[in-house]
Amino acid sequence: MTMNSTHDSPILVTGAAGDIGAIGRNLTAMLLDKGHQVRALVRREDERAEALRQLGAEVVKGDLTDLASMHRAIEGVKRVYFGMSVSAAYLEATVNTAAVAKHHGVEAFVNMSQMTVTQMSITETTDSPQHKLHWLAEQALAWSGLPVVTVRPTVFLEGFFLRLAAAGVRDNDELALPLGNSKTSPVSAVDVARAVSEILDDPAPHIGQVYNLTGFESADLDHYARAFSEALGRTIRYRDVPLSGWTDTLREFAVPTHLINHLAVMAELHAQGRYDRMTDDLFKLTGKTPTSLYDFVKLHAAEFTRSQAAA
Repeated sequence: MTMNSTHDSPILVTGAAGDIGAIGRNLTAMLLDKGHQVRALVRREDERAEALRQLGAEVVKGDLTDLASMHRAIEGVKRVYFGMSVSAAYLEATVNTAAVAKHHGVEAFVNMSQMTVTQMSITETTDSPQHKLHWLAEQALAWSGLPVVTVRPTVFLEGFFLRLAAAGVRDNDELALPLGNSKTSPVSAVDVARAVSEILDDPAPHIGQVYNLTGFESADLDHYARAFSEALGRTIRYRDVPLSGWTDTLREFAVPTHLINHLAVMAELHAQGRYDRMTDDLFKLTGKTPTSLYDFVKLHAAEFTRSQAAA
């Protein structure tokens, strides 16, 4: 299958303004750097949308579940990146976007899934509502006849190891997470975005492929606490916190129930050793070694460090 190598048609990037993992935002910048036109789909006009325009993207406001929105977003596009944050509407959004992409005859549809889907089947599932939606979405895309490339990252560094850990590390010198004592191989969303940018730059060899993306190493949380210590220059200890209290805290911060339920299952699967997994797919796609936790913490050190005023 030969695809037009020119950059005349824009590439659609959904979730371009999102900050959960920031795949869409990083991907937009990477594709622009490669000389592609990018149509960035955002949910609202705000400073993040303006920042995308400043990068050089064409910004389109729309809703992944809205038919008219997706026609406006996809018309004239040949390559699509589909990614959406954890949401009860995920399956509806996937099928709606896929139906419109099929109508417009796109040449590549890169779907951001989750690596736990690798362990699922018609007879095996998990208790996470989001995992189920990802598995069903992959089935629908397989039935669609679209030229799909599936990307399944493991847990993101930006999630459990930044957003959900920063306060404990900053305030108490603790990596306080309900992940048990098993191993995990967290991956950087920036690395995942780089892999997707390589796929979208030349999709033809990747159509029909599934890429499972893991991080630099698979290790237990005590090991990662030592990496925090080395990166920050002070002792950080891992504390395996009770899952019930951890989810109660998320509720206090008004985290949506669907997301809490998903994170709780991820924690349980971690404790069972289900995230102890390694592949070399990321290196094969990018030619780069995945970001280590040590380097990630060094990069985000300010978020793990008390301000002088608070000290």
